[in-house]
Amino acid sequence: MKNTYILLLTLFSCIAVQAQVDRTVMPKPGPAPEINLGVPQSFNLNNGLKVLVVENHKLPRVSMQLSIDNPPILEGNKAGVASLTGSLLGLGSKNISKEAFNEEIDFLGARLNFSAQRAYAQSLSKYFPRMMELMADAAINPNFTQEEFDKEKNKLITGLKSEEKVVSSISGRIQRALAYGKNHPYGEFTTEETVNNVTLTDVEEFYRDYFVPANAYLIVIGDVNLEEVKTLTETYFTSWTKAVPPSFSYSQPKNVPNTQINFVDMPNAVQSEITVQNIVNLKMSDHDFIAALLANQIFGGGSDSRLNLNLRENKGYTYGAYSSLGNDKYGSSRFAASVEVRNTVTDSAVVEILKELEQIITKPVTDDELKTTKAIYAGSFIMALENPETIARYALNIEKENLSKDFYKTFLEKLDKVSKAEVEAAAKKYFNVDNARVIVVGKGSDILSGLQNITFKGKKLPVLAYSKTADRVETPNYNTTVPNDVSAQSVLEKYMEAVGGKEKLESINTFAMMASAEMQGMKLELTIKKTTDHQLMQDMQMMGNSVSKQVLNGNSGYIIVQGQRKDLEEKEITEFKGESTPISELQYLKAKSISLEGMEMIGNKNTYKIMINEKKFAFYDAETGLKLQEVTINEMQGQQISSTSNFEDYKEVSGILFPFRITQTVGPQSFEFTVSEIKINDGVSPADFE
Repeated sequence: MKNTYILLLTLFSCIAVQAQVDRTVMPKPGPAPEINLGVPQSFNLNNGLKVLVVENHKLPRVSMQLSIDNPPILEGNKAGVASLTGSLLGLGSKNISKEAFNEEIDFLGARLNFSAQRAYAQSLSKYFPRMMELMADAAINPNFTQEEFDKEKNKLITGLKSEEKVVSSISGRIQRALAYGKNHPYGEFTTEETVNNVTLTDVEEFYRDYFVPANAYLIVIGDVNLEEVKTLTETYFTSWTKAVPPSFSYSQPKNVPNTQINFVDMPNAVQSEITVQNIVNLKMSDHDFIAALLANQIFGGGSDSRLNLNLRENKGYTYGAYSSLGNDKYGSSRFAASVEVRNTVTDSAVVEILKELEQIITKPVTDDELKTTKAIYAGSFIMALENPETIARYALNIEKENLSKDFYKTFLEKLDKVSKAEVEAAAKKYFNVDNARVIVVGKGSDILSGLQNITFKGKKLPVLAYSKTADRVETPNYNTTVPNDVSAQSVLEKYMEAVGGKEKLESINTFAMMASAEMQGMKLELTIKKTTDHQLMQDMQMMGNSVSKQVLNGNSGYIIVQGQRKDLEEKEITEFKGESTPISELQYLKAKSISLEGMEMIGNKNTYKIMINEKKFAFYDAETGLKLQEVTINEMQGQQISSTSNFEDYKEVSGILFPFRITQTVGPQSFEFTVSEIKINDGVSPADFE
């Protein structure tokens, strides 16, 4: 009874206290929490390597990051040498073979990777001594061999070829080249030609010049102690030869004198890639650095930003519109706002981006915007602390960027103190709407006329055309008229005559093609077989295993993707039948839906554009009659996805010309298939379609 009385008394006391709290008044926020990152202990080796150690004994693991803080490096006519150097580092050493090296890392359950100016390793703490030894051995005693060099060179060239038809890749190249100039380390880009200029000797020289300890930092974080790290570092890194890398000076990039549109034609583009950018000079050590980050976040840093809410939520132009603000202690960096939009709204999207850019400079930041943005930054900052790589980066930034020792420890406190006035001042300082460079990469025949009619602040914006290599070119003329005597039928007939004649094409009953391509160093094998009896088999294999397979056998068929089989539905069977004919043009001639849509430039060639159906278009060289490209447009999750096939290197098989190089591009992925064999009326059996 006594216990019950005490319990009731306590309960009533709590209720009385709660009743005195005014819940209509929001409680005042407490002080920003202090972040305990762990203070790095440091020491230097005689060769210049600076070592930072952060002890953290919560988990039995260790991470190591080797970072070489060299000024920007201009590679010139051997652009790609840095990439090749990074690819060859970490492939064993002079003391251990590549195979044994990789096997041991796998056995230890560890990670170790290299780039031209960086290395990273992670392992359990009990394997830490061996991992440091392996990292140091691979870094100081690289085993550069001609065999591995040739492999990495071929991989790099294959990747470059695949990027040539990817709109986002070309856009990224153009952005940097126009911002900095092609003779600046940040503006130059790698091409097949520059890679072919690189030799193994160049890689060895680049390594000797730039992979040196003068500007190097080794950050060790985890379940270690300072004395152990010091002993191991002195044992394994002392032999790293002391050297100072060459230094160069570059002219500082400048903004354009007036806002202008820089246009690059990509005939295969279904969407336009738009970037509005300007040069900024921002360093992490600047007093307004955090205010600048907040300004960018409010403008276009996330899903709740002004830019995204306008272009995605309000206008429905895109799935996402975002901006970024760079910083660089060595010189200029960029502010850039980017978006992918449908061709039909390209000009409207450009105007909306410029309007938002003007408003972030002139329109005050609201209390809600600032509060929400601070909360986003605080949350992401705290969550990132769970990652050892983040701790390493923070420790490295304090050293490299001339930051105060408590920069990250008091980050949340500094973030909380930033005012609206400071954010607005940062926006005015770093965002530029009057000297902005608007870069548009897209299908010129669809978007150029709209771009040429854009007016902003009462002035028509000049449009300057550039090539994919960032060189000024004449503005394309898409108003070529189709001759009166040309029709869809005559274009198809000219094609058939060009490849061998209609009679020979009609004699084809079966067709078999074998081709291959590379994807991230792995080989893709493609086999296609067709007959005139509505039979089709297309099989894509990697390392001997089928990645995807499509089969049509008359009125039935199936698809297998990653081992999962799905029978074709009636609509899919109809679509597959349209693709099953050995020579598509014979089928096109019979179709009622084909029409001549006009003329378009594909590369530097004038073509006739034929609409096969509402989803498929084919382009034929106006001069030779050969088919250069096919574009298929499908809708997936409400978004149009374009699949483009380019046909090159025509060769004769049984008196008929076939393309022996076929480049297929779907979204950002591009594969260049080299045909190894084509068989006519041979190499096909009924078993292929079972």
